[in-house]
Amino acid sequence: MSPFSALPSEPSTSRFALRGLCLSLSLMGCAHLALAQEAAPAPAAPASAPRPPVKPAAERKPAAEPRQTLEKVEVSGGPSDDATRRAASAARIVISREEIEKFGDNSLGEVMKRLPGVTTGGRPGRGGDIRMRGMGGGFTQILVNGERMPPGFSLDQLPPEQVERIEIMRAPTAEYGARAIAGTINVVLREAYQRKVNDLRAGLTVERSNVNPNLSWQRNDKLDDAGSSYNLAVNAGQMKHEDDQNGRTVTEDLHGGPTRVLNTTGSSSDERRMLNANGRVQWRLGEGESFSVQPFLSVNKGTSGSQQRQAGDRSDGRPLAYDSAQTEGRTEFKMLRLNTQLQKKLDPDTRLDLRAGLGRALMDSHTLRQEFLGGLGSRTQDDTLNGHDSNWSLIAKVSRQLENEHSLVGGVEAENQTRDQTRVSLQNGLPRPELADFGDNLSASVRRFAAYGQDEWTMGPHWSFYAGLRWEGIETHSDAANYAVRNKSSVWTPLLHAVWKPEEKSRNQVRMSLTRSYRSPQLQDLIARPSINSEYPCPADGACGPNAVQYPDRSGNPDLRPEMATGVEIAFERYLVKGGLLSANFFYRHINDLIRTETRLETVSWAAVPRWVARPQNIGTAKTFGVELEAKFRLDEFVDDALPLNLRSNLSLFSSRVDGIPGPNNRIDSQPRATANLGVDYKLRSLPLTLAAGLNWTPGGTIQQTLIQQSVTPTKRVVDASATWAIDRDTQLRLSASNLAPLDYNTSSVITTADNRITSDSLGRSFTVWQLRWEKKL
Repeated sequence: MSPFSALPSEPSTSRFALRGLCLSLSLMGCAHLALAQEAAPAPAAPASAPRPPVKPAAERKPAAEPRQTLEKVEVSGGPSDDATRRAASAARIVISREEIEKFGDNSLGEVMKRLPGVTTGGRPGRGGDIRMRGMGGGFTQILVNGERMPPGFSLDQLPPEQVERIEIMRAPTAEYGARAIAGTINVVLREAYQRKVNDLRAGLTVERSNVNPNLSWQRNDKLDDAGSSYNLAVNAGQMKHEDDQNGRTVTEDLHGGPTRVLNTTGSSSDERRMLNANGRVQWRLGEGESFSVQPFLSVNKGTSGSQQRQAGDRSDGRPLAYDSAQTEGRTEFKMLRLNTQLQKKLDPDTRLDLRAGLGRALMDSHTLRQEFLGGLGSRTQDDTLNGHDSNWSLIAKVSRQLENEHSLVGGVEAENQTRDQTRVSLQNGLPRPELADFGDNLSASVRRFAAYGQDEWTMGPHWSFYAGLRWEGIETHSDAANYAVRNKSSVWTPLLHAVWKPEEKSRNQVRMSLTRSYRSPQLQDLIARPSINSEYPCPADGACGPNAVQYPDRSGNPDLRPEMATGVEIAFERYLVKGGLLSANFFYRHINDLIRTETRLETVSWAAVPRWVARPQNIGTAKTFGVELEAKFRLDEFVDDALPLNLRSNLSLFSSRVDGIPGPNNRIDSQPRATANLGVDYKLRSLPLTLAAGLNWTPGGTIQQTLIQQSVTPTKRVVDASATWAIDRDTQLRLSASNLAPLDYNTSSVITTADNRITSDSLGRSFTVWQLRWEKKL
């Protein structure tokens, strides 16, 4: 029975299924064409044809092209991305250095937006939070070298120059963990020595007349003749953004009262300076045995500022507390991690892999906000936050290859993360009265233990299988004043994957997966200590009054349960003769205990009257399903005498339904109905010039988030282009542009209560980002 047969047959689902069927038929038609071309007799001369006469040495041209080909083989150092993907029992998409560098992007978010089924939040051209299947809210597991990063770290802090490859796993595996309802993205930093490298890159990025420099250096070399080696990657840069802040809030009285309008204008700026460094020193202990040390440093310092003016009426009819405000802030984030790894052979067929890691992150921020009414100061807010995260991890894994084509892997994991945080919040120079009962200090820890086993085996020339079972337990503990939390959860996640090939050497194959995955509540979602909204603060005597629904207080929920999901994947893949592939992947997820933040009017301890509070809740079940189509090929494989253009395209269609929330827009949070990418690159034959262009498109739409709240997002269309000029064999110059045809980026939210409908619009612009980069092999 198909997993789709149980889904509701509403009109939107029917249209979705029809579009997916039509696209699938088109894709299969391309595959049929490829099969026909492969089967057709080739017009080329047979291998036994006589060779042409060899010219004398004096008349031969220098063998430039063979040297370029040899260099390319050396860089790869192993099977191609498509070969790795084709051989994997559990679906894995690998994006290599060559693809990462294609457009010269200055952030990983910009690289990942082109990957199949991946979307990014935020303004076009600036990266943003990364989501698979369009599912926001932490459904995507993000790893760096197979490990989670501490709070406060963003992938946009990691420059693409330091990344060796990106791995995408659409379904969970036992080794990488099952906290991946939407999927897993693993960013692998520069790895052990493969060839000698000494590269220097310097660039300038320009956005809205702001010029930002960046510099990176990469060094790989041997330590001795026994195979010991090291590598080092360092990157330093600056990024500055300036934005307009224009908003409009319209409050309609549903009982016929007056309509109130509040207009906001202003501007903001954000400037960051970043230093990132990672390295690896690896000593070879014997054949197939090694010990390595891997440090990773990230430093991020930033300043921000904003000016704001507002005029009109508040939604509750009360007079404005201020008509202008200015805010200044600074932030600093420092992270240092040290990982060690020992790989040892226990016997010719058994390998032991031991890993241990230590890490520490420091976070400091200070924000000063000054509000004015009629030109006179009305209120100041001064917030200082200091915190640090400490973590350690231990991982042991044993792999054994059996004679009957079985590859067994078993492992255990332990991880601990501790957070200590101190906050000082002043209002008009005095401690905020409403925070006195909650305390400003926080000490919390999260412990995780896991054990897993998996078996990969090949059963004849047609079938290969993967079976895994993972147990994971998480314990959260905090000592927040008056709001201590102790939360424990554990889950079992069985995982099954299979690959079927119609023939032993067939270029076609079918993938199937049946898995269980989950998402555990975040620490900040569990701690019930409230955060009072600064737009409706408490007076000096501590007697808090009412607030507005669009300015709720925030609090956690210590009784949250993990979200559990059952998933099905079916993929059809066709690997082409000249490289590339055609694929269609169908997915389905059924989620229990979905977590969503709801805003409700509550009786609270910090106010004498009810206040609106936003708090995460387990609201019930949800379903999401879709199809992901992908095509990568050289144009001359399908069109005779065509230019050897490399074409890459993907189209993903998504649909979802959250039970307990009225339709028709009751979808998974942040999930669009589709996303698409089209890219092409071409290396000119007559000039040392390589051109590339790409289009990324994500339609906007409305999502019913809760019973009373809707969000509206705009359509994102991002056009990118790059040109790379090879000055000589070791030097090249790259000019790239992101968001060449910028669109306005306007978002909206609609809140409907028993008395009012409040529509808040945020109006913004996006800009083209230009980058010029010089690259030199020293």
